[in-house]
Amino acid sequence: MLNPIEGEIFSVDKPLGWTSFEVVKKVRARLRKRLDIKSLRVGHAGTLDPLATGVLTVCTGRATKRIEQLQAGVKEYIAHVRLGATTPSFDLETEVDATYPWQHITRELVEQVLQEHFTGSIEQVPPAFSACKIDGKPAYKLARKGREVEIRAKTLVIDEIELLECHLPQEPAIVVRVVCSKGTYIRALARDIGQALGSGAHLTALRRTRVGDVRVDNCYSIDELLSLLETEEMVPPDRAEQERLDREREANRAAARERKAQRQAQQRARSARQSQINEK
Repeated sequence: MLNPIEGEIFSVDKPLGWTSFEVVKKVRARLRKRLDIKSLRVGHAGTLDPLATGVLTVCTGRATKRIEQLQAGVKEYIAHVRLGATTPSFDLETEVDATYPWQHITRELVEQVLQEHFTGSIEQVPPAFSACKIDGKPAYKLARKGREVEIRAKTLVIDEIELLECHLPQEPAIVVRVVCSKGTYIRALARDIGQALGSGAHLTALRRTRVGDVRVDNCYSIDELLSLLETEEMVPPDRAEQERLDREREANRAAARERKAQRQAQQRARSARQSQINEK
């Protein structure tokens, strides 16, 4: 039995073209209708770009308090990178703005650059087309208006980086597996790989295959999750509230018992000290 008001955590394989917030809106709307309530807290842990797919953690009710903890988990991505060209967004959201020579790049050079420059602790400047705040506003809103956006570099950790596919010299395309910390922008990583190779690069596809212990193979599709929320038995709102109140009362009683035990222990300690003084 699901208890969305008290809190549930779902792992979704986010579809291509959907924003993370669109997934949240779908889940919230289905639950509000099913429970016949006007409002319900629903959020996601770790944003995925619309052109990315894969693991997206969705929390409901009081489980939203765990979002920060959940999005801190190590993440794994499979990134498809096109060499020899850049875009303002570092992916396919925007058109190519510059091209560069790439014929000098070999598989050996790619593997060397990945291991020497992109493992361990690195500095990364997030993309202008990102949710990073500039004077309180998301950077992407300013970037889409053509305004210059200056974002400070951030320190992050790449635990593993592996070249899975290399289509050189036939075409300037590689596929990379990345295991990294919270806050890593794979689009920016593609940009930096291109620069380190003496060329340019941008992301053509991205799939998040793991967040913490959750793997994409164990995720619901959005249709599967919405179907589950339509058919699975759920704790009614009034019962969920009563259970919450019962837990709070029991927690308060337990805290009162603990405080009483502490006072009694302190009193025994004072009595023991006074007895020692009297004996002297």
